[in-house]
Amino acid sequence: MKKLSKRGSKKKVSKKLSKRGSKKKVSKKLSKRGSNKKVSKKLSKRGSNKKVSKKLSKRGSNKKVSNKISKSSEQINTIRTTGASFLSSTPSERLIQFLQTASLARFHSQEKKATRDAYGETLLALGKKNPNIVVLDADLSGSTKTCLFAKEFPNRFFNVGVAEQNLVGIAAGFALSGLIPIASSFAVFLSGRAWEIIRNSVAYPGLNVKLVASHAGLTVGEDGASHQCLEDISLMRSLPGMNVFVPSDYHETKTMIQRVLSIKEPCYVRCGRMAVPVLSHPPGYRFREGQGELRRTGKHLLIIACGVMVHEADKAASVLAKHKIEAAVINQASIKPLDEKLIIRYAKKTGAVLTVEEHNVIGGLGSAVAEVLSSSVPTPLIRVGVRDTWGQSGKGQELLDHYGLNLHGILEAVDRLLSMK
Repeated sequence: MKKLSKRGSKKKVSKKLSKRGSKKKVSKKLSKRGSNKKVSKKLSKRGSNKKVSKKLSKRGSNKKVSNKISKSSEQINTIRTTGASFLSSTPSERLIQFLQTASLARFHSQEKKATRDAYGETLLALGKKNPNIVVLDADLSGSTKTCLFAKEFPNRFFNVGVAEQNLVGIAAGFALSGLIPIASSFAVFLSGRAWEIIRNSVAYPGLNVKLVASHAGLTVGEDGASHQCLEDISLMRSLPGMNVFVPSDYHETKTMIQRVLSIKEPCYVRCGRMAVPVLSHPPGYRFREGQGELRRTGKHLLIIACGVMVHEADKAASVLAKHKIEAAVINQASIKPLDEKLIIRYAKKTGAVLTVEEHNVIGGLGSAVAEVLSSSVPTPLIRVGVRDTWGQSGKGQELLDHYGLNLHGILEAVDRLLSMK
């Protein structure tokens, strides 16, 4: 009592404590490990129990998770009602939910053809119409399919042997002579071994040389890392004046090769070894440089893909649609020049962008899109591709699965992307 009297009576002490609330409230404050009800009352200083509950339930109900993920009211309402259940579960559980509700039968039944086959067939057809076309290869015509042209026009076909630098140098000479040279080899040799010759003898003078590479990416398969070129888009895209194109399927390759011959500039076309699904394109669709193909509209996210990954992007968008998540899909076969207007328009509309490519994430399609977004419309972006590593020997599809370049990999990336909005 004497000690307490220094500061005043018990009544005064009680009054002092009442600054923070009644004795009852103090007791509740001290009960840090007490019931949820007491903790809730303590935290209610910052708002109602309902608000606190929402704050504490970061991993709670689907409704609360979707509130965190979707900032726009329109997206909140869409995901709240039908599409949020997958977001509150683990990634593996979400994928199971996706696949259980999706019907992918139409994707599995698609016809498959290799883009290199389309190249060889189109080259032969064009050779019959244009006598100025000459074709060069580096002892790989059976694989690149230039053998079809060689058989029909032996006097306009030149096999330079295993000498890719000579291949490009001779092609440059033909271009200076007024002919239209098309030089082919595996991507790793054409873009790698001959890069300096391409730079100084083709790109620098801006010659009308067409470089068509086959066996690009992981889908080379069993040949392994030494032949799986995952950096050719980056190498070619960095050269001033070089056009870079990656066809998505057999039909687009045909229209691309036709178009390339009308472009009076250096062009690099990336074809593949593995047979890939033949896609459905809009009636009358034809490839054009600098234009993307809008395959699907959507308002929740944008998926931009090229090459074999366009098929996987289509599948992913179909699965997402089952959960009322609308994904726009662009087939960006023209890597350089890029369809900046289309990309910016849908980046603004969706507020989230995902790129998918069979290439290193450094320097490829994802990097090209990132450059556009960062300077025009900063947007959350995730790049799906090979994560700065080497390939390995295996079957083409198995390698795509191993590196996450498939439906599962895209859906996992979509999950992360939506949480960034």
